[in-house]
Amino acid sequence: MKALELHVTGIVQGVGFRPFVYNLARAEGLSGWVLNASDGVHCVVEGPEDAVDRFVESLRLKAPPMSMIEAIVAEEIEVTGLTSFEIRDSHAESGAMTLVSPDIATCPECLSELHDPTDRRHGYPFINCTNCGPRFTIIDDVPYDRPMTTMRDFVMCPDCQAEYDDPADRRFHAQPNACFVCGPRLYLNLRPSGEPSADVTAHVSPIDDREWTPESEKVRSHREREVEAKRTAAILDATAKLLANGAIVAIKGLGGFHLACDATNPAAVTALRERKHRWGKPLAVMVPDLETARRYCHVDDTEEALLTGTVRPIVLLRRRDSDDACPSLADGVADGLAEIGVMLPYTPLHHLLLRRLARPLVMTSGNRSDEPIATGNEEALTRLAGIADAFLLNDREIHSRYDDSVLRVVDGLVEPVRRARGYAPHPIALPFETDTDILAVGPEQKNTFTLLKGGRAFVSQHIGDLENAETLDSFEQTIALFEHLFRIRPHLVAHDLHPEYLSTKWALASELPKVAVQHHHAHVVSVTVEHGIGERVVGFAFDGTGFGEDGRIWGGEVLLADWSGYERLAHLRYVPMPGGAAAIRRPARMAVGTLHALGLLDHPGARPLRSRLAEGEESTLMAMIEGGINCPLTSSMGRLFDSVAAIIGVADDARYEGEAAILLEACADQQSSGSYEFELLEPGTDGAPWVIDPTPVLAAVLRDVAAAQPIGVISARFHRAVVSCIVRVGAHFAAATRVRHIALCGGVFMNRIVLRDAIRRIEAEGLVPLTHRALPTNDAAVSFGQAVVAWARRQER
Repeated sequence: MKALELHVTGIVQGVGFRPFVYNLARAEGLSGWVLNASDGVHCVVEGPEDAVDRFVESLRLKAPPMSMIEAIVAEEIEVTGLTSFEIRDSHAESGAMTLVSPDIATCPECLSELHDPTDRRHGYPFINCTNCGPRFTIIDDVPYDRPMTTMRDFVMCPDCQAEYDDPADRRFHAQPNACFVCGPRLYLNLRPSGEPSADVTAHVSPIDDREWTPESEKVRSHREREVEAKRTAAILDATAKLLANGAIVAIKGLGGFHLACDATNPAAVTALRERKHRWGKPLAVMVPDLETARRYCHVDDTEEALLTGTVRPIVLLRRRDSDDACPSLADGVADGLAEIGVMLPYTPLHHLLLRRLARPLVMTSGNRSDEPIATGNEEALTRLAGIADAFLLNDREIHSRYDDSVLRVVDGLVEPVRRARGYAPHPIALPFETDTDILAVGPEQKNTFTLLKGGRAFVSQHIGDLENAETLDSFEQTIALFEHLFRIRPHLVAHDLHPEYLSTKWALASELPKVAVQHHHAHVVSVTVEHGIGERVVGFAFDGTGFGEDGRIWGGEVLLADWSGYERLAHLRYVPMPGGAAAIRRPARMAVGTLHALGLLDHPGARPLRSRLAEGEESTLMAMIEGGINCPLTSSMGRLFDSVAAIIGVADDARYEGEAAILLEACADQQSSGSYEFELLEPGTDGAPWVIDPTPVLAAVLRDVAAAQPIGVISARFHRAVVSCIVRVGAHFAAATRVRHIALCGGVFMNRIVLRDAIRRIEAEGLVPLTHRALPTNDAAVSFGQAVVAWARRQER
């Protein structure tokens, strides 16, 4: 006989781990117990020695698919003669921490029950089990038990309780377990009649107890199943009719609201853009199934796995030519782009709606542009009142705000574009241990924050652009939640150098010791830490904006960097940004400033650009540039992309961040030939960085414009020039500094052409390219780099 006490850590709560342990122990004929605790799962087993040993081996080999075991600590203890195995009440311990599972897409078993007319949950929009359903978005503390979630107020009916208590049932200890009788319910609120949306909502038939009010959540008595099922089906039918008739519906999901409309209806898509003030930026589309996705897009095996997996993020897919067998997507969904963001249903509610509609839906974040997504019913009814015609609500509270994650596949490798639902807050393993908890607050755009504790980095979900009070509130609330759930008490805060970022101001107002980290250094470090590379690397940090140590706007940087410091090896030549941020919003301004600085504004190829300027605009810009009035100097590669886009007539104005560069990539004719070439200028003084001069590139662009070369050819040649520059400069400095790793980071590497070709050609040079795998290459990774730089500098001290 043998007895063991085991402590299992990792993602072992909210994934059916205790039921798994219970059934495994029973199958081996072992006695003992298992419980959730604030620091993981604890269990005791005793029985024949060979059975105990098989049990421990099976813990890892047969663990539930959504679990992730980090460690199993086993200690042999005295055999006490236990006679049964039981799941004991959870144990909360102050200061102890365990990981929490992200939300999980509806599993095949629940989906089968959802559509089975004989099942008691047929058509129930909140069906779940131990293998799927809400997790992190409903939890407010650990250990993960129903009283610690927003399901605490829903008292299970006898049938649900029996499932919860039955070791042989799939819902054994499934904390969100519910049904029509006892669980969350749907509501459908329409805009008050007489408003502009009355024409699309007038046909909705009366439904008993249809509207949600604050009083709805004060009474949660059990209901008659048949009556509630009919009421729910009527609400879903009415919602489907609204969408089919061109309405915009705000739909409450797992981590917040979506704004939905018929993706094949141009009028509905246009109305959504106008009301949401979301101009140009592509909209995500949800399709009923994989077959529909294939009708609209090319889907390879890796993309299929992402679309149909347990997370079901938005996946950026290459568009197909129009298919007569399916209705065309409205032009306003993703104007001029070769890719569409596509996702499949991931909640029971999505499955029920899409089955009724059998057409693609636009599913975009439920917010006004630049604000965080709405999560509460009252909040949505207020904030989205001018956008949505109707509101599909429910009475399950969302505790943590989450956008949909966005991923893409480049040369078979999966890359995050936005890391949120399903991926955060899964920690990133660090190649070191920190004895001090560290907070890094990130940049302004695409903000995330990072908390370091022990050997883990907790990088937050996508927060958004920290440009208003609402997003700052979300930032503060999410930091507080992470600190509480993961028992983190920062003793140090890292921030960007930019003095006007709200994140910087927030950090400077803190009482914690502070570490200022240069933006592009943080970018490079964020990549190298993902790969566990602590030695120096040559890092290319190409993006739009980052505050430099010389007070200028950096963004075309080549750094020799390790985790604690960096040397600026080279940078793109400085040019003026007429009007500062106004030049970002209007690439034509940026192009004028760039061409003037390089002595190319009088080139014949610049005439089309100059002819498109507003009356008096050029003289105003010249006065600003020559007088040094609001014309900060920038070395940004992102702004060079903007300039080229404007010069060749692709985009004089940008309706959203990065639009000009995105359109420039989209129009590139990759079957064409030819390239341009940057010039690399040696420094005039020792220690000064080299300068990457774009003058010959832009002169060649202008010649091709004057010669009426197709814009697709010019774009492709420019992209090849950027890639050649990366390879040539990278190889030069790798040899000079005796390093072999080349880090590629920053928003410019969101460009598929640049990233793909740079990786291939760097490898052909015998060097090792480093790119992000766990985090986006854009500013969402900056907080991770900041945190590691802060740790490294503290270690040096």
